[in-house]
Amino acid sequence: MQTSVLATAASAAPQALGYHGPPPWQWADLATSWTAEPVVLALAVLLGGGYLLGVRALARAGERWQPTRTAAFLGGLLLWIWSTCSGLGVYERILFTDRAVQIVLLLMLVPLLLALGAPVSLLVQVSPPARRERILRALRSGPSKLLMFPAVSTALLMAPPWLLYFTPWYEKSLSSGAWNIGLHLSLVLLGLAYFWPRLQIDPVGHEYPHLLGLFITFAEVIFDAALGIVLIYGGHLVAEHYYVALARPWGPSLAQDQTWGGNSLWVLGDLVGLPFLCALVRRMIVQGREETAAVDAALDARFEAAAVAAAESGTEPVETEQGMRPWWLDDPALKHRYGAGS
Repeated sequence: MQTSVLATAASAAPQALGYHGPPPWQWADLATSWTAEPVVLALAVLLGGGYLLGVRALARAGERWQPTRTAAFLGGLLLWIWSTCSGLGVYERILFTDRAVQIVLLLMLVPLLLALGAPVSLLVQVSPPARRERILRALRSGPSKLLMFPAVSTALLMAPPWLLYFTPWYEKSLSSGAWNIGLHLSLVLLGLAYFWPRLQIDPVGHEYPHLLGLFITFAEVIFDAALGIVLIYGGHLVAEHYYVALARPWGPSLAQDQTWGGNSLWVLGDLVGLPFLCALVRRMIVQGREETAAVDAALDARFEAAAVAAAESGTEPVETEQGMRPWWLDDPALKHRYGAGS
């Protein structure tokens, strides 16, 4: 705890040095310091209200929507607000570490929660047939398939932090209010472009094996570690001109602040990846059960049809060589998973 004398000195020092930012950072600021980010607040209210209206429409139609999806989507919106309006938002342009933590949350955790909410599936279910077909047609279009191609969606997640820290974009996001708002929005959109096709909870242009998502996640961990190492040991201060001109008279030095920020990117990036891995594995298990149930139902229907045909003809049911061929090798929705070309 700071004494009243130190607090007085700390408040007087900023005026002496020309510093006009918030007072020295404390852990309590994460819950007690707040600022307004009008664009994020407006979008969160609109998206949350629209989502709840969709859930209500399904309930009136007698259809059930998973409460866990609603909780995930609303949780993502609340985390988006907290990341930009709480103490993180107050100190985002003051401390390098603060901004680093915010970047991880906006790029990885907020989009993951929003994607787990399956908002596109909800929109498709509550839409009239004509609009539903337009949405699905757009998802099957060439641009959509390109955006959701694993290499493209992965690049959209891995490249932004590197470009942000090693181009003038980072300093512009600190010195310009418009650039700062753009960062709050673009990181979430880029994260959604990655998690949407990887989870495949919402409709996608083309399905890819979930196992591929696991390998991509391991590659993403390596990139997070590499970025953290470069920031910690690279010997180059990011946005040094901005932070020197800020003349912050309290807290860590610029080099120490960047070291803490690099460690935050490294460690938090890996920790945030764990919920995604859990969600991906769970999705693989659920999808495997669904496909097994579909195979069992199709086989039961085939044997039942053969038995009915045999009863009508008065002969014993016999499976021909063609009939013994696994049906899923000829199913257009599943044959690509087993390497069957015809």
